[in-house]
Parts: sequence; C-alpha cells; structure tokens
Amino acid sequence: MKRNNLKGSIILGAAALIWGLAFVAQNKAADFVPPFLFNSLRSFIGAAFLLGFLAIKKLRTKEPIFPKTPEHKRATLIGGLLCGITLALSVNFQQAGITVYPDNVANEARSGFITALYVIIVPIASVLIGKKIPKIVWGAAAVAIGGIYLLCGGGAISGIHLGDILMFGCAITFTLQILCIDRYGEAVGGARLSMIQFFICGIISGVISLFTEWGTVTYADILAAAPQILYLGIMSSGVAYTLQIVGQRFAEPAVASITMSLESVFAALGGWLISGNTLTFREIMGCALVFIAIILAQLPEIIGSKQIAKS
Repeated sequence: MKRNNLKGSIILGAAALIWGLAFVAQNKAADFVPPFLFNSLRSFIGAAFLLGFLAIKKLRTKEPIFPKTPEHKRATLIGGLLCGITLALSVNFQQAGITVYPDNVANEARSGFITALYVIIVPIASVLIGKKIPKIVWGAAAVAIGGIYLLCGGGAISGIHLGDILMFGCAITFTLQILCIDRYGEAVGGARLSMIQFFICGIISGVISLFTEWGTVTYADILAAAPQILYLGIMSSGVAYTLQIVGQRFAEPAVASITMSLESVFAALGGWLISGNTLTFREIMGCALVFIAIILAQLPEIIGSKQIAKS
C-alpha cells in the first residue's frame, strides 16, 4: 500500500484522542482493580468487541473472520502473537511502573514523559532495520519530546526510581509493538490483528494476575469499575488500537509515533475539560510544541505532493 502520512496521521490522531481521554477512566478504575487484572479484563472485552464487529462484517461481505490460505494463516498467527506479546509487555510495564513509584514522586509526569521516549526510539529502530528517515522527521521527534517534557513536568524529573526503569521498558516494548504493526498490519487486517493481539494480551495479563493478585479484589470492586473497564475495553482497546493498526498502514513508523504522542496533549485537555484541572502556561506551550512537531513530520509528503503537482 502506498504511504500517505497525512491520512495515517488523521486516523492515528483519532486513536490518540481516545487514549488521552481514557486516562480519566483509567485513574478511576485503578482505585478498585489491580493492574494485571485490569489489563486482562479490558483486553478480553476489546477482543470480544472486535470479534463481534468481524462477525457482523462477515454477514455483509462474506469475508471470513480468519484467513483461509496458508500464507495468510501464517502471517495472522505470527503477527498476532508478536503484537500481542509486545502489547502485553507495554501495558503491564506501564501499570507496574505507576504502582511502584514512591508517594512523594510525581509519577504521572515521570511516567508520561519516559513512556513517550518511544517518539525518539522508533526512528532509531527504523534506521537500524533499514528505513530512511528524513532529517525533518528527526527534528519533529525532538520537538515532540520537548513538548511532552513541558507537558509532563518541565523540570520535575530528578533521580532514578524503579518506576522509571519499568517505564523505559514500556517505551522500548511499545516501540517493538509499533514496528510489529508496521510489518503485519496490512497483511493481516486492522480489526483482525487488533482482536488477536488483545486476546493474547488478555491471556498473558490474566495469568500474571492469577499468580500475583489472587484474593486482592472482590466482585464488588469489579462492578464498581465496570463503566471505566467497558470504556477502556471497547473504545481504548477495541476501537483505538484498531485505528492505530489502520493508521499505520499509511503512516511511516516514525511519523506514526510522533502523531500518537498527541495522547499526552489530549490527556491534559481531558483533565481540564472533564476533571476541571487547569492548564498552566508551560503545559499550553507543551501542547503547542507537540502540534508543531506533527505538522513538521508531514512536510516531506506535503512538499513532495506539491512538486508532483507542479510537474
């Protein structure tokens, strides 16, 4: 498929909007449900939602839910496993990191900034596997990191904690997940790959929860967090991650990672609009820099399109 970074960025921006607004629900759910059980439940709900979507689509298009040819079966199995494993590592590194920060540490700011380092790691990894990255995209990645730094703390990061190490692990594994989607997204299909990766993520998270969180949560706790878990399962998992896979079919991984950093911006805006948290001048400047970075990342394609039109 021909790359179209602008089209991909619009789709990925919609995913980032859903993820950003999900922070409000995620923080609320964390008061009732431990992290591995939380990730298992939301993943299985996301997988079930997508299975239903594919079943309805099959009635209309007669397209099978699972591929028939050996080549497609192989791509689906390998792609689903790799994306599911890297996704499970990412979300559980992140949740575990948040829980082990000391009480006197601004864990939201640190975790948000360190996780967003994938904006830089993805272009580096892309170069290592042979992809060419325009210089302006490197500049856009640096601008995005600066914006996220202002948005997530702006000078409040000092010392190293166990949570920081786990968050850096999240940044690395999320980089691998982005690259896996770039490799298998088009061959497998957005909804199908997303369904399988969440099924795998749900199993991995559920097994860990069984051995580490058994007896720490009640049925009443799950019911109390049900609205948040449903939103995260259907919208953040089922819809947004499918949008990520579809968007990455058009956008290069480096451009995709910059666009998805809008998650931090939408999280801040969601906290302002929903929770009533005011935005400081520093945070507004951080939002502006992220938006500028996304525009910069589109310039090679925009300039190239204009040159083609003139010729």
